[in-house]
Amino acid sequence: MSEKTAIAMWSGPRNISTAMMRSFGNRTDTAVWDEPLYAHYLAHTGLNHPMHNAVIDAGETDAGKVIEKCLTIPDRATHWFQKHMTMHMLPHIPLDWTTNLRNFFLIRRPEAVLASYHDRRADPTVEDVGFRRQADLFDAMAQRTGTAPPVIDSDAVLTAPETVLSRLCDALGIPFDPAMLSWPPGGRADDGVWAAHWYGSVETSTGFAAPRAPRPLPEHLRPLAEECRPYYDRLVAHAIPAD
Repeated sequence: MSEKTAIAMWSGPRNISTAMMRSFGNRTDTAVWDEPLYAHYLAHTGLNHPMHNAVIDAGETDAGKVIEKCLTIPDRATHWFQKHMTMHMLPHIPLDWTTNLRNFFLIRRPEAVLASYHDRRADPTVEDVGFRRQADLFDAMAQRTGTAPPVIDSDAVLTAPETVLSRLCDALGIPFDPAMLSWPPGGRADDGVWAAHWYGSVETSTGFAAPRAPRPLPEHLRPLAEECRPYYDRLVAHAIPAD
């Protein structure tokens, strides 16, 4: 039997993160948790996100309890996959517990993230899309362990899913499972309550689709894309190649 592992993916929004959760969740040896710190994030910041009250009511607002659960692998699973949004890891939350996880980072070009995010929230900030916090977390984890965590780029995953996911599994020290390449359509019992607002596309998917042509970026978001670009560039330099 494989060693039990807790795996944390650190992503921003609109970044194929739910497809990655589907991918890991389709393994028979893996349990998944959708955005563990979301309820704490909303309760602490008071931000007016879609379904704000429903997210808080359905989740755990005590970050300490969330962390304890992140470190406790369910009895039924060998691997405990957690889909984290980087902005949910607020600065007051300690980082020491992350050394007990196998961490990796999922990134996507700022222009693609913002063009998609704009469909749901018209005027995002750099904090909303998580690029700066993602780079800070990456640097902090690399400094703590002495090794840069694995990074995968969304376009690379969509272009060559088997290659990139196989290399990611190697980097995480777990066996690759071909079941990660496809999944049945529809929702899941372990989707967050916010799935009704955000997961329409992934619920019709059955695997990783080829990258789409770039969507036009609204002009007012171009300065934000430029602000996010250096943080993306820092991580993409470490990304697992697709060829």
